[in-house]
Amino acid sequence: MNATPFITEIARQSILIDGKCYTAQETQIPEGESQSLLQKRFHAEYGADSFQASLADFLAEWFDDNTTVLVHTSGSTGTPKPLRVEKQRMMQSAMLTVSFLGLKQGDTALLCMPLKYIAGKMVVVRALVAGLNLLPVTPCGHPLAEINTAPEFAAMIPMQVYNSLQVPAEKECLKQVRHLIIGGGAIDSTLATELASFPHAVWSTYGMTETLSHIALRRLNGPDASNWYTPFQGVKVSLSPENTLTIEAPAVCAEELTTNDICEFNAQGQFHILGRKDNTVNTGGVKVQIEQVENALKTALPVPFMVTAVPDPKFGECIVLLLESEENTDVSPLLAQAYDQLPTYWRPKQTFFVRHLPQTETGKPDRATARKVAQEIASAKKK
Repeated sequence: MNATPFITEIARQSILIDGKCYTAQETQIPEGESQSLLQKRFHAEYGADSFQASLADFLAEWFDDNTTVLVHTSGSTGTPKPLRVEKQRMMQSAMLTVSFLGLKQGDTALLCMPLKYIAGKMVVVRALVAGLNLLPVTPCGHPLAEINTAPEFAAMIPMQVYNSLQVPAEKECLKQVRHLIIGGGAIDSTLATELASFPHAVWSTYGMTETLSHIALRRLNGPDASNWYTPFQGVKVSLSPENTLTIEAPAVCAEELTTNDICEFNAQGQFHILGRKDNTVNTGGVKVQIEQVENALKTALPVPFMVTAVPDPKFGECIVLLLESEENTDVSPLLAQAYDQLPTYWRPKQTFFVRHLPQTETGKPDRATARKVAQEIASAKKK
């Protein structure tokens, strides 16, 4: 249970940043002014383009008279788009997470994700409604590098967790986080195995911009570790006619939401994501889920890769492999061994070498760009 009641009246809220409390009056923009006191301070101290300045800017937006704030989708399957989301619903989402994890007033919360997107904004909103102490760290691949004491709560993407595990001091700090939630991308089996022995709670999240961050969690370690996501209280999930996940979460989303995530349910009402409908390749009349092919190849391919598809006159679509490697590298024996583990119709027909695999700003695989890159390479090879 929370030690103190939630504060949902925005005018009464304050924010703790690195142990210092800032009131609504300090974070909102006074009439006739262009900046709040906090904006002036952070812009001057850290620079107008700093992460701290973006935090002050978001707080100024939070405390203005509008009932909504601007967020952007991540763009993992297409062009990022702006959305206006309701502050009241953001607070409802924040309270679901805080209550589920049992966070309390004064707990430290690491803020290490961009404030352009919902994940970063929601860390701030949780601090506002529950009195958490924000520890802002400029978003990067090693957010724990400058942290002296592990926070009670941290929300990170898989890439940040993976990087932290490679540095002994950062790994030790990560192990001491009492509540670690990981979102914004798939957690592969190797990463999950490393996290399984952590002494404190580690969770994988399920959610999206439209649901104002996550609406379900699954435990990655301890006796309750599971491959199945458990929806929050008040969240109803079901299958659409296309076997994609449908979400009813009236506290955070006004309308029923049908996702592009193909999933299955167990008898307890929990769900497991198989992949995205957008990532289904119809090759020769057989539907293949890109994520399932990637998962099957992960243990056999030691280099970064992505699976995508290109148009094909015979099969309609042809599965191809994007490999982050030099083009003159001989990977034939490695691929032959890896493909032995796949059904015939899952096996990529071609391998394309790229300098860097396309990613979104939030570190997710950029599927739309990957497909475009593959098509450009395929077209060039035909000439």
